[in-house]
Amino acid sequence: MKIVVCIISAFLLLGAAGRVFAEPVAGITRIGYSIQIGAFSEVGNAERLTARLQEKGIEAFYFKKENGLYAVRFGDFRRRDEARKTAKKLVSENVISCYFIAPPQISAKEQVTQPSDKPGPPVKTKKANDMGYIAARTAERFVGIPYRWGGNTVVDGMDCSGFARAVYNLCGVNIPRTSGEQFRIGQKIIKDELVDGDLVFFGNSEYQITHVGIYVGNNRFVHAPKRGEDIKVSPLDGNGFAKRFVGGRRYF
Repeated sequence: MKIVVCIISAFLLLGAAGRVFAEPVAGITRIGYSIQIGAFSEVGNAERLTARLQEKGIEAFYFKKENGLYAVRFGDFRRRDEARKTAKKLVSENVISCYFIAPPQISAKEQVTQPSDKPGPPVKTKKANDMGYIAARTAERFVGIPYRWGGNTVVDGMDCSGFARAVYNLCGVNIPRTSGEQFRIGQKIIKDELVDGDLVFFGNSEYQITHVGIYVGNNRFVHAPKRGEDIKVSPLDGNGFAKRFVGGRRYF
C-alpha cells in the first residue's frame, strides 16, 4: 500500500504551543520529534483515536489547537526518521492515515524580536518566562474539553497529572507521569510567587499529593477535576482547594 503523508500547515499543527522556552531544570528532559494526527472538528473523534493508540501501548493525548480543531499527538523520538518509521508502521496497520512529524521546540532563553519603530537588525530580548506563559495559554485551550488520560484503564487521579503532562509535552518539556513524581521534581514555589505555567499541587501533605493543576494567573488554575468531568478553571482559594494546597513547582 502506498503511504501518502498529508501535507498540513505547520503553523496550524504547531499552534498548540509556541516555539521558545527557557532551559528546563535538572531532571526534566526536552521532547524530541513527535507524531501528530488529525484535524478533527469533534473532540470525540480525537478521544477515540487516542484510546485506540493507548490500547496499543502508545502514550498518546489529544488537544485543542488555536484554530478550534482537535489533534492527537504522541512520541518522543531523537531523530525525524525514527518518528517517520513509527508513523509508517501505524499507517500499514490501518491505525492512522494522515500524519505530521512535529519537530522539537526551539531551546532558547532569548527570543529575536524587531522593534517596529526602529530600523536595523533584530534585537534579542530576554524571555525567561515564555514557556510558562505558553503553557498557561495552552492549558486554557483545554477548558471545556472532556478529558480522560489513558481511557478507562488507569486509576482515578491519573487524569489530572496526565493533563499537566500533555500541556508540558506540547511546550516541548517531558515531566513525570504522576502528580507525586511531578511534585518531587522542579523548583519549589510558594503561593505568593506563582506565575503562569507553574504547577499547583493539592493533597493531605507533601507525601500524599492527590491533585495537580496549571496556574494561569489571577489566583486561578486549570485542571482535570475528576473522571467524566470537563477540564475547568478554578480559584486557588475556592472549593476546598485552599485547605488542600501543598505548594507549587516550576520547571523552566
